[in-house]
Amino acid sequence: MPPDLDPILSPDFISVETKDTVFYREGLGIVDIHYRGRDEPPGNGGFLFNGGRFYIDMGHVEYATPECRGLFDLVASDRAGEVIVQRALNQRERAEDAGFFKNNIDHYTGATFGCHENYLVRRDVPFSQVLLPAISPFFVTRQIYAGAGRVGSQADIFGYGNGDEGEVTYQISQRADHIVTEFYHGIQFSRAIINTRDEPLADCGLYRRLHLLVGDSNMSEYATAMKVGTTALMLELLEERIVPDVKLLDPVQAIRDVSRDLSFKWEVQLEDGTFSTALEIQRQYLRLAEIYLRGKDPEGDWVLDEWRLVLDALTHDPMALVDRIDWVTKKWLLDKFIEEEGIEWNDPWLQSLDLEYHNLNPERGLYHDLRRRGIVRGVVDDALINESIVRPPADTRARARSTVMRALSGQKARYVIDWDSIYVEDEKYLNLDNPFLTYEAETEAFIKECGQAPKV
Repeated sequence: MPPDLDPILSPDFISVETKDTVFYREGLGIVDIHYRGRDEPPGNGGFLFNGGRFYIDMGHVEYATPECRGLFDLVASDRAGEVIVQRALNQRERAEDAGFFKNNIDHYTGATFGCHENYLVRRDVPFSQVLLPAISPFFVTRQIYAGAGRVGSQADIFGYGNGDEGEVTYQISQRADHIVTEFYHGIQFSRAIINTRDEPLADCGLYRRLHLLVGDSNMSEYATAMKVGTTALMLELLEERIVPDVKLLDPVQAIRDVSRDLSFKWEVQLEDGTFSTALEIQRQYLRLAEIYLRGKDPEGDWVLDEWRLVLDALTHDPMALVDRIDWVTKKWLLDKFIEEEGIEWNDPWLQSLDLEYHNLNPERGLYHDLRRRGIVRGVVDDALINESIVRPPADTRARARSTVMRALSGQKARYVIDWDSIYVEDEKYLNLDNPFLTYEAETEAFIKECGQAPKV
């Protein structure tokens, strides 16, 4: 959001200034000195020392977390991105007039912004024949605890459905109205639940990337952990060929129906013509995960415990989850505001509050205010978040990338940094095609070959 008082400071300007602050003032990474495809020129962004990536896409800032094996490392890395952009805004003394919002919709233009999730899956799992049809109903119904909530709806006559679905005051997912197909290889216009482009950014003989477009941007750390944690368990089941027998008649219509159902029945039609509910489908997945995955690791057990707790609460009283699930928290907040101010759901004031829930400025954002007041809970502490701004996870290839980058920092050598490889001076090459390795010996040898000493 640009400052209203200075028309010269456009969103594009603020985004570029923020990017420059991150790399040149804060020194949190090194910028690309090469083209990345046709649409990303040198200096458009770069990799961070935490192993993630920070860049400009279509005029706005994007942040990608480093590769994470641990769930809470992932949550902390995601939160680190929020802190990075807000801190850069503060550095430039823009925080009074401009702001960054972590959400998925623009009420004014009808635009949508993605929160893409990427998971690595084994190549030997049949992707189109097994994985896609088995996991699609999970993503359709996952929104009952992973949705960020929104006021109103996006009525696009060229979109999915007939556009005659009556007034929608509130729904649980921000992305549901913008999903028009189940699977598709493109990203920007034919938005699918799952993007099928085969780009693993790893050894393509061993791995494939599952690229999701369907998820909402969560402010709640708990909701982020549940969204990612349950998905990881589902993929683990499918890699072991444990395939749930659930098929929806129309997944795209179902994702909208669930999002808009404020009776919380969340009924969906199955492929055989019978009906089930989002809750029952999620319970079916949970039962399988309990049988086959319970006891494998502490983080997985945490997800299983919380998954059951959340589904039980959603069954009996969804509003009991006001301290942890974004769509519930936001609805509770707006309900209180409507009651106190005596307004209706169609009042534009509510759209503003909807947006302010996602303001990353701790002094202004409504979510942050609720967090300070102890109404909502977190799952990672500030120390881990702050550490995740500058340090990569210790158990993935992000560690190797970060180590080499620090060695290159401030040097005049030409380099190409990517997720799965690093080139220096066109002839020195470090292969990082296994995200689960840390490449300590290879990294040390590569730095010596390049004649650089790693910086601490």
